Amino acid sequence: MSTATTTDGRLFALSDAAALLAADSVDTPCFAYRIDLARERFLDLRAALPRRVNLAYAVKSNPGPPLLAELARWGAWFDCASAGEVAAVGTARHAVGAHPAGPSAVPGRMVFAGPAKSEADLRAALAAGARIQVDGIEDVQRLAAWHHGPEPLAINVRVHPLEGVSETASIIGGSGPSAFGVDEEELPQFVGACAEYPTVRLSGLQVFSASNELDAAALLANHRTALGIGERLQSLLGHDLDLIDLGGGLGIPYADDSPELDIRALGAGLAELLAANAWFTGEVVLEPGRWLSGPTGVYLTRVVRVKRSRGTTFAILQGGINHLLRPLMTGQSFPVRSVPDRRGLTVTDSGSEDGAAGELTAYTLAGPLCTSLDRIGTAELGPLEPGDLLMFGQAGAYGFTQAMTNFLSHPVPEQLWLDGSSA
Repeated sequence: MSTATTTDGRLFALSDAAALLAADSVDTPCFAYRIDLARERFLDLRAALPRRVNLAYAVKSNPGPPLLAELARWGAWFDCASAGEVAAVGTARHAVGAHPAGPSAVPGRMVFAGPAKSEADLRAALAAGARIQVDGIEDVQRLAAWHHGPEPLAINVRVHPLEGVSETASIIGGSGPSAFGVDEEELPQFVGACAEYPTVRLSGLQVFSASNELDAAALLANHRTALGIGERLQSLLGHDLDLIDLGGGLGIPYADDSPELDIRALGAGLAELLAANAWFTGEVVLEPGRWLSGPTGVYLTRVVRVKRSRGTTFAILQGGINHLLRPLMTGQSFPVRSVPDRRGLTVTDSGSEDGAAGELTAYTLAGPLCTSLDRIGTAELGPLEPGDLLMFGQAGAYGFTQAMTNFLSHPVPEQLWLDGSSA
């Protein structure tokens, strides 16, 4: 598991002072998120991309109602993967419908995906007017039976590329064997099978092959592959595609030495790719999740005890993988720092002016669960004592809802939604 220590303020949505206020306002552990930062990031990304590119927020990264409502207020599309996510988006859109602060959120403007869609999932997506991204002929068969509109139901097919895609860390799976989509080499047979269902019209494509990618050039190479698959699909169909979903994968740094994704390079590269693929005149979708939500949140937890065991120093915390599961799943920790109390008695990892300088200790960060798997990283921090507050950054994505919260029945952490005035 990677070391999590950081001195980089860009990785934390809250200042130390704001973190202390948040930790004092509710019981710890807790999550705190900045809605203003989500809004800022959405508008910055929107401005960096060509006008044809629609931003569909990946709800799975953080389905918090205030976050969904804010993005709906500004006209976001949404990428949903369950009937529950569809319902959450519908609630958020309803909540802001009477008081829009930007482009109105209208029905539709949603894509729906998933490798094992239930009947409830598909019916919810149909009712919401989502563009459904089918993973196989089984999806097509059910949609054909349930759709009774005057026009054929437009759908996308998710295609799993044979080659030409890369992923820094295997989360989506690159071009290896996959449970997702139709393998590219089987696309002709799939198109032929779809023709047997005239109430459904295959009109679009999804290709999603990477996760948390920080290199704009790597993302663009994957998008170039996707557009090549799209051109082949359009030729097989004999009619124009109206939508290509290039997936997500826009990454964020989790360590001091990791770069930020250059969204302006990504936007310029997408513009060049679209210009070079004049055969496609439809709309494009990107599915950013982590990039929008991750930097908006922090996780705050206190030290319960410190223990040294056979050469390892443990800081045993109030929360662990029951709140932050990602480090165990991916081997990559969230950035962490200790927060000095108001007297400046806690030494921070950065040796900042808020705390006295001191030697750093390598801590293994353990949680409260009855399993040795409950580890959420390692970090070099100043001396820790029971009651000291730790702040984990970039925790606005794949944190609270991804974790195994109910294991051992510990209290569910509070989630605070802030608007930046005290951050």
